[in-house]
Amino acid sequence: MTSLTEDERQMVALTAEFVDERVRPRVAEFEAADRYPEDLIEEMKALGFFGLLVPEEHGGSAVSTACFAAVTEELARGWMSLAGAIGGHSVITSLLRSAGTPEQQAAYLPRMATGEVRATMALTEPGGGSDLQAMRTTATRGDGGWTVTGSKTWISNAQHSQLFGLLCRTDRDAQPAHTGMSVLLVEPGDGLTVSEKIGKLGYRGVEACELTFDAMPVPADAVLGGEPGRGWVQMMRGLELGRVQVAARAVGVAQAALASATRYAQERESFGQPIWRHQSVGNLLADMATRVQAARLLTADAAQRLDSGARADMEAGMAKLFASEAAMQVALDAMRVHGGYGFSTEYDVERYFRDAPLMILGEGTNEIQRTVIAAQWIARHRI
Repeated sequence: MTSLTEDERQMVALTAEFVDERVRPRVAEFEAADRYPEDLIEEMKALGFFGLLVPEEHGGSAVSTACFAAVTEELARGWMSLAGAIGGHSVITSLLRSAGTPEQQAAYLPRMATGEVRATMALTEPGGGSDLQAMRTTATRGDGGWTVTGSKTWISNAQHSQLFGLLCRTDRDAQPAHTGMSVLLVEPGDGLTVSEKIGKLGYRGVEACELTFDAMPVPADAVLGGEPGRGWVQMMRGLELGRVQVAARAVGVAQAALASATRYAQERESFGQPIWRHQSVGNLLADMATRVQAARLLTADAAQRLDSGARADMEAGMAKLFASEAAMQVALDAMRVHGGYGFSTEYDVERYFRDAPLMILGEGTNEIQRTVIAAQWIARHRI
């Protein structure tokens, strides 16, 4: 955190205090009921979490990506679902900040800063998965605006969002296909159906749903930046931030699992000594601590590169790939340290194990990350 300003350090400390005093004591009740944490979200609004990336002139904090990642890690350390509640919102904030027209920025950013308007991305389709260029959701231009038809799935916060950053085709004949895509800023209304929440292994409380657009009318000025055909480039840039955020979520979950295992390994005794002194357990802790620190440093490096304004798809992909795989392994090893108790809902480690896979699959699967990393690595090291 050496790159953070004093104000940013205080924001991270405030987040840690919020997590320890308000979140961790209540996680079990939300998890058991799979209930949206409305009261915690209201507290997050008041503390300014939804305005972290909003420019100051629009009422936000405009913190660095490095600070945003640190705040995300703290939230995920308490409950990964709360970090997810600001994930897509922050990506759309970043897109509006960098690519939105002045009118779009004025219309949305002040209300997004307060959390009055919460936003999310709408990319994945039921039959498409990671193949975004095969998407079938289209927007057809008419005299009065756009007509959107199609569907999206696995949309986080769908029932509680007032704005969707919808990636869709606005020119079905464009070649290559991505040159005919645009991001539309879509508000809920006639023609849009949000499904019931999809049942999930982890990531409880915050819903994921399917969106169905049935000839939904959208205003002509809803195209992000005002000019169609730029959506692919805009969204890929936004996903660099999204992948840093997912990496930071993974670090938070891994840190929580490591802390639980560290405490238990000192409290639990066998054969007359704390179990951490047994080499099999001590080695697990050593590897866990190393993975968490490495994941944190990769995430910080990607965040700082984004803050520099440089292209960061490789660094963000590396951070997301390594941190998510590390979180999965650390969560599993934390269960091993706990023995049979790790399989019990009495301890938090089973929740970390359920939450960790999301970071492997979300924001572009790790198989996709490897493809991105390899392509960019070769591009930067051509012979």
